[in-house]
Formats: sequence, structure tokens, C-alpha cells
Amino acid sequence: MSEPGGSPHPYIPNTASDRALILERLELASAGALFADLPEAYRDPHIELPPALTEPDLLRLVRQQAGKNRDGGDRPSFLGAGAYRRSVPSIVPYLVTRSEFMTAYTPYQPEISQGTLQTAFEYQSVVCELTGLDVSNTGLYDGASATAEACLLAARVTGRSAVALLEPVHPGILEVVRTYAYGANVRVDAVRDASEVSAEHACLVVQQPDFLGTIVDVERVAEAAHAAGALCVVNADPFALGMLRAPGDAGADVVTGEGRDLAGGLQFGGPSLGLFAARNEYLRQFPGRIVGRTRELHGPRDGGGHEQAPRTGYVLTLQAREQFIRRERATSNVSTAQALIALAFTIAVQALGPRGLREAAELCYQRAHEAARRIEALPAFEVPSSGPWFQEFLVRGPMRAPELHRRLAERGIAAGLDVSQRDEPEARDALLFCVTEATPPEHVDALIDALREIGDTL
Repeated sequence: MSEPGGSPHPYIPNTASDRALILERLELASAGALFADLPEAYRDPHIELPPALTEPDLLRLVRQQAGKNRDGGDRPSFLGAGAYRRSVPSIVPYLVTRSEFMTAYTPYQPEISQGTLQTAFEYQSVVCELTGLDVSNTGLYDGASATAEACLLAARVTGRSAVALLEPVHPGILEVVRTYAYGANVRVDAVRDASEVSAEHACLVVQQPDFLGTIVDVERVAEAAHAAGALCVVNADPFALGMLRAPGDAGADVVTGEGRDLAGGLQFGGPSLGLFAARNEYLRQFPGRIVGRTRELHGPRDGGGHEQAPRTGYVLTLQAREQFIRRERATSNVSTAQALIALAFTIAVQALGPRGLREAAELCYQRAHEAARRIEALPAFEVPSSGPWFQEFLVRGPMRAPELHRRLAERGIAAGLDVSQRDEPEARDALLFCVTEATPPEHVDALIDALREIGDTL
């Protein structure tokens, strides 16, 4: 029970006297007058809700509903297309749940946010190592929006009003870029060859590996972009970069990517982490924030007045968003970073180390190619993927792709993504399968048995 004149609810801090004072200052008779501009029908509509539950009953209901979900590891699943099951080191969930990292949302006051700032600095360092570029921000919401921000950066840098994306690119990335570009009056062109980039384009975006799994020659794409006076933007899988050449070393000017998979489970598609790195000359055009590291000019003094060694300090060195500078000069309205996911990503990459990340990527590559070899050995199936590929490959069977997908589902197998409606010839009547280092061998065995059984019934 609240005391007389106190708050009527433990989660609402305003007391009765507080509310009376607010209404008096606003010259209103009641709190309801604040909503007078809303149509009466919408002020307090009747909502059909079930009776309230006790906390134990509610927890029981939530567990019951959650029990209907199927975890990605419960049955053979070969879906990928931008969301991949990874073998994340067990140290990751242990460290990110430690109280030292459960800090304030935003490190506006560096003197009390050194831990948060240091982990952001470490994240930036990891991203620069992976991408081969000079500087990284503290992370964006997801890989698609990071790519859209890269396109807008290129438009600002070059003064051009069109961008090109090299197909096959993830349709989700293409749509997000189009959404961002619409508000900035930037035209978006999907091109089939790097030679189609022109003097109109601010950048050429390429996905590495591309949407159909093929490993791209980034150096050739970068040369074509630069010949047209455009920037080269690479949306790269950071896990694949454990094995592939760093895009920055191949000529990329900006590298983006999705870091969610190395941070933990798929979690129904989120939360995500958008990687963003670029060459130092574009630093002032970055979206989001950048953390810097420095040292004190003079160290603290001990009890005897003697100066100690200068201490390392971290601080937000750049945050060119609209809340901090004149709105017309802001590079983006991105207001925050996925700090916890970025921390998990950083721990995972550092726990693996360069050698461990390469070995994990090579294991992924080998398991995927072994699965593809076994599928292609079946009389009624082929793997029409063109060029070298990493972990995703096309499979074409003796029937239309939707029918093959349905028959595998009947056998408890989540087949690859149906890409049969795409324009690429190799995608005709094909499913896009994904096998990673985390795919259990017995799941691949179940897939081979199911495909063989389907082929034998024809």
C-alpha cells in the first residue's frame, strides 16, 4: 500500500501532488484533457483480453507456448541465405553475461564507461583486421542497413546520385538499400556485370560470397568500380573472411557485413550486428560512432605525491549523428550501436584467433563440398553452382523446386531456399542449400537418404 499522497503504483513514480502540480502548470483540469485531440473512439477502446493470470500460471503458459517452437538443431536444416548456424565458442555466453559488461546503455560519460568503451575499441580493431581496412565504427543494426549507409556515404563523397549493386545480391539487402536511397533521392541499379558501372554511379556494391554462394573476384570488381570513378563496397561474410582474402587488400573502399552468426544463435532472426569499415579518408562521412584510445599526459599521484605511470583512456572520438551536430551536416540518423552483440562477436573472433577462424572456415568449406559431392553422385540430382563457392550451393532435382521442397519437408527435413524464380540460369528449378561447420554429419546423412528415396520413387 502506498502512503497518502504517494504513488498509486510501484512502477509509476509521480505522486498525487506531482500530478496536481503538472496539471496546474499546464492549466488542465484532468490528465484526460491531454488526449482531447484524439477521437473519442480511440481514447480508451475496449480490448477483449482473457482474465489476468497469477505469475506461476503465466510462466506455465509461456513455457507451454515456447514448447511449440522448433530449434534449428532439432531436425536437419539446410537453410542459409544470410542467417547461418555457427559453432560459437562456449566462452561467449559466459563472458557477455558477466556483470562487468551489464553497463549503461550509452557511454556519454567516458569517466564511468571505460569498460564499455574499451570493448567497443576492441570490436573496431577486430573488424579492421578482418576487412583489411583502416577504421571501423562501433557497429550498426544489421548488415543490410550498413550496406545502405555505405551507399549513402559513397553518394556524399562522389557527389553522384546513383548506386549499382552487382547481382546476385541478397534481395533483402537490395530492398533495404532502395528504401534508404529513396529518401536521399539516389537511384539504385541492379547490374549483372561489373562493367555496367558508369560515371553516374557513386559505388558498386558486391556481396562476398554472393547470394547464390559463389566466391567473387573482388579485385576485378574493385578495378571496374574505380575505372568509373566509383567506390567499391563489399558486403562480406566475416566468417568466410577467415579463409578468403580481406576485401580491403583486394581494393574495396568500404566493407560491410552481418556479424550476428558469430555472436550466438539465430534467435528467430535477431538481434543483428552491422559491420562497417572503410578507408581513413572517409572517416568524416561515417555513420554511427567511433571510439578512440589515448593516454593521460600526466599520471595520477600516489599518497606521497609521486606521479604514477600515465593511464590509458577511451572516449567517443566521432559521432556525426543529427543529435550531436547541425542536422543538415549529419551523416546518418543512426543513434546507437548493437553493443552487446558486438561484444559477443569480438569475444568469438578473439577466442578463435586468426588460425582458429581459418580452420573453422576451412571445415565449413570442406563439409559443404563433401555434402554437395554426395548429392551430385545421386542419379537424379545435380549441383549447378557456377564457379568456386564457400558454404551454399544450388541443387536441382528430378522435379520442380517447390515439389522437392515439399517432399523433403514431409520427411522432416528443412530444405534449402527456393530460388527457382530468379533470373540466373543456374537457379532454374533449384534450391539453395547451406552446410556449415555446425551441421551435424548425421543430418547430411538423413538428407542424402531422403533424396535417394525421392529419386527412387520416380
